[in-house]
Amino acid sequence: MNKDTLLHITRFIVLILVQTMVLNHINFLGYLNPYIYIIFILLAPININRSLFLVVSFMLGLTIDMFGDSGGVHAAACTIIAFFRPIALRSVFGLSYEFQTVKLSNVRFGERFAYVILMVLTHHIVLFSLEIFNFSHILLIIKKTLLSSLFTIVITMLVLALFRRNNS
Repeated sequence: MNKDTLLHITRFIVLILVQTMVLNHINFLGYLNPYIYIIFILLAPININRSLFLVVSFMLGLTIDMFGDSGGVHAAACTIIAFFRPIALRSVFGLSYEFQTVKLSNVRFGERFAYVILMVLTHHIVLFSLEIFNFSHILLIIKKTLLSSLFTIVITMLVLALFRRNNS
């Protein structure tokens, strides 16, 4: 087992523990709940085997669902953003992604921010649409998506900034 694999396994476990033990208990104003466990999907290697990545992303979401008794909505949301990730990377990073030279800790802030926003919004739209699953509550879905996304994006960018400083 190489150093990178060990890093990803550790990141997987730590993010699950932080999410389930701390962040799942934050429900500020009934709408704000950060979901930073998706950092694992955001930081996965560009050249990871796609099938393996989809399975691991599903397992990440399923683990969060098991701890939160949420019926599979996190598993679905994680699998969808894992599937959507190459499209997001290609649209944000362009040729850098095509040549597999993108490293999230080394890109400009604007590109990193755009990528995080795109992935978090996609995750949250799927998550809250499946959680509420009622079109008559579209305003509630939008409100929860926007407020939780804002909270998640801020925390994710802070974590990525701290992680970047440690690697420099």
